[in-house]
Amino acid sequence: MTGSSSPTAETGDGRRLVIGVAGGTGSGKSTVAERVIEKVGHDQVSVIALDSYYLDQAHLDLAARTAVNYDHPEAFDWELLRIHVQALIDGSAVDVPVYDFSTFTRTAHVETLLPAPIVVVEGILVLWDAGLRALMNLKVFVDADPDVRFIRRLTRDVAERGRTTESVINQYLETVRPAHLNFVEPSKRYADVIIPHGGKNEPALQMLAARVDVFSSAWVPAAD
Repeated sequence: MTGSSSPTAETGDGRRLVIGVAGGTGSGKSTVAERVIEKVGHDQVSVIALDSYYLDQAHLDLAARTAVNYDHPEAFDWELLRIHVQALIDGSAVDVPVYDFSTFTRTAHVETLLPAPIVVVEGILVLWDAGLRALMNLKVFVDADPDVRFIRRLTRDVAERGRTTESVINQYLETVRPAHLNFVEPSKRYADVIIPHGGKNEPALQMLAARVDVFSSAWVPAAD
């Protein structure tokens, strides 16, 4: 694990510790989030995923929706995500959109996310948006080899999102890989901590968990 963190990365703002976890598709971001949860418990962590904040494409027909570059920063509703993260910091629950990846649209449903001492914001581009970065106490980039990331994405999209192998490969070559090189990889420079070798880097995960534990052990809710 490389990089350094500011004092606020250890202590938060007295209300919440906000951790941004970025990295390429299939790098192991979810594994990092899960490790934080393991360390302090489910009721101590609110995890908010960038994937829930794709812009609604219901106004487009299916062919047009499939042509959208979902790995480009313009595919996301950054304003709503910033509003929701700020609300969690302030101690309020938020209604997170539920996105249907098979139809490329938001559903009519939402999932209520309750505030917790630690807020994890997870997604490929969460370090790209300056306004979102400003809300974070600790910025983490999970690094992994491209072939490993592609295999993980292929397995996930076929098993969980109803995609065909051919469609996943085409999307990776046409949009995912270029977007990674143009947007995701450059956002690494904003990270306080870089975890090499993906979410399977046990020593790095232990160090991150120790930092989280320091905050969790000392956390006292700020007075309103």
